[in-house]
Amino acid sequence: MNLAGFVDTHLAILPVLLPAATAMLLLLLGDAAGDTSGSHGHHRRKWARRLAMASVTLGLLLAARLAIEAHAGPGALRVYRVGEWPAPFGIVLVVDRLSALMLLLTACVALPVLVYASGGWDAHGRHFHALFQFQLMGLNGAFVTGDLFNLFVFFEVLLIASYVLMLHGQGRERYRVGVHYVVLNLAASALFLIGVALLYALTGTLNFADLALRVPRVTGPEAMVLQAAALLLLVVFGFKAALMPLAMWLPATYAAASAPVAALFAIMTKVGVYAIVRVHGVVFGADAGASAFTVQPLLLPLALLTSAVGVLGALAAHTLPRLIAWLTVASVGTVLAALGLFSAAAWSAALYYMANSTLVIAGLFLLAELVSAQRGEVGGRLEPATAVAQPTLLGLMLLLAAASVAGLPPLPGFIGKLMILEAALPHGGAVAVWAVVLTVGFLTLVGLARAGSILFWNVRRDMPSAASGASPRLIVATLALLAFGVAMSGFAEPLKRYTDAAAAQLLDRRAYAEAVLGERGLDSDTTRPYRITPEGSK
Repeated sequence: MNLAGFVDTHLAILPVLLPAATAMLLLLLGDAAGDTSGSHGHHRRKWARRLAMASVTLGLLLAARLAIEAHAGPGALRVYRVGEWPAPFGIVLVVDRLSALMLLLTACVALPVLVYASGGWDAHGRHFHALFQFQLMGLNGAFVTGDLFNLFVFFEVLLIASYVLMLHGQGRERYRVGVHYVVLNLAASALFLIGVALLYALTGTLNFADLALRVPRVTGPEAMVLQAAALLLLVVFGFKAALMPLAMWLPATYAAASAPVAALFAIMTKVGVYAIVRVHGVVFGADAGASAFTVQPLLLPLALLTSAVGVLGALAAHTLPRLIAWLTVASVGTVLAALGLFSAAAWSAALYYMANSTLVIAGLFLLAELVSAQRGEVGGRLEPATAVAQPTLLGLMLLLAAASVAGLPPLPGFIGKLMILEAALPHGGAVAVWAVVLTVGFLTLVGLARAGSILFWNVRRDMPSAASGASPRLIVATLALLAFGVAMSGFAEPLKRYTDAAAAQLLDRRAYAEAVLGERGLDSDTTRPYRITPEGSK
């Protein structure tokens, strides 16, 4: 088999294997931080950067190919059965339009962030590039896995990498919030396992396609236990996505992390959003029988609360990184509010807005450090300080990001919010959605305008000026993220067609099950819960 044929055959698993293999090669290469001989350490770091950059660039190309292939025709869907074991008995990876979109979004965030980190941040701690690759492995694996247990496995992979990346560069504040971050995530992981165990006990399967077929068959008292499992999983995914009241850990954690790590973490909250779509939107969706729409009464109000609390936290923030961290919470609330409408149009709007907000928030975290580094000892605190060395460039970048986050036309933030508002019109909660989305957008603009006026206009002349501006590498990496977000406005029509098709594909549960299980698995009991009936028979 030639290389092209090999890549085509194993394309679905390559986004997982590529960063895993790269991480292992980086570990074998060694860490420059532990090399006491300066020359050898410099060469090791240079080769580590080259290897990591090549891997992430190749990952971007693979993700782009998967996205193009996923949208090539109606129902296009790639299924990869690990070890050729048939689903639902073996591990299966599935790439549909949503998975491909998330892979592409991850790669679009990862590449500029890695370019930025290679400007010096990767030298502040050990094994940065290997940990970065393990984080990508966990993210990509979560987006392509076809069963709930392996979603848990990839959650743990990305979380373990994030624990160390969170402390990268060290510092007392990072250690303090890092302990909270680890403990809370371990508790959420324990709840995840309990929810998975309950689902398996009642359905006998954890494959997403099989679950979607078997959940409607669970009735009576068992359906109530199944609904309890679904609510337990909402707690877990809501914690990962920063859904109120489970989001209070995020602002301190993201604000304390180094700029490139916080920017990469911008995609991490979307894993929780993705899991809510897969589990609660599809498995426990409209066709789930007695368990249909289990979380619907909770998801929309909690999402609106998340968005409102997020923007109020941004208004009260005293540092620029913390303000951006709270805006991350507000943007997640807007996305989940659209998902809580449970319609194809709303889900399409959620996907479009989620992609744009992730790119802009990641860019803002990098921009925050560029600004802070030019303000002397004051750093990112929102108080008067010395004038920055590049006020025009950095000011225009902040203005562009603020306009997109707030939802000003013609930027993609405006398009995404407009799609959400239109999708909310037929819903009974339309008034609440409109009120919260519009108010949050206005207050976001106020908060960022306040921050911008302090950073660039309220200058203390008695303090020494900034020594120099940021390097071209850092500027280009930050601009790339903001440019990706702005480009979504120019390609709004084809992107909307893609998100419309992705939402429709998510709602076509039978087509998904047929692709994963085959025709024989649609109407037969592919698995059976192990239980003893009162009569003593299995």
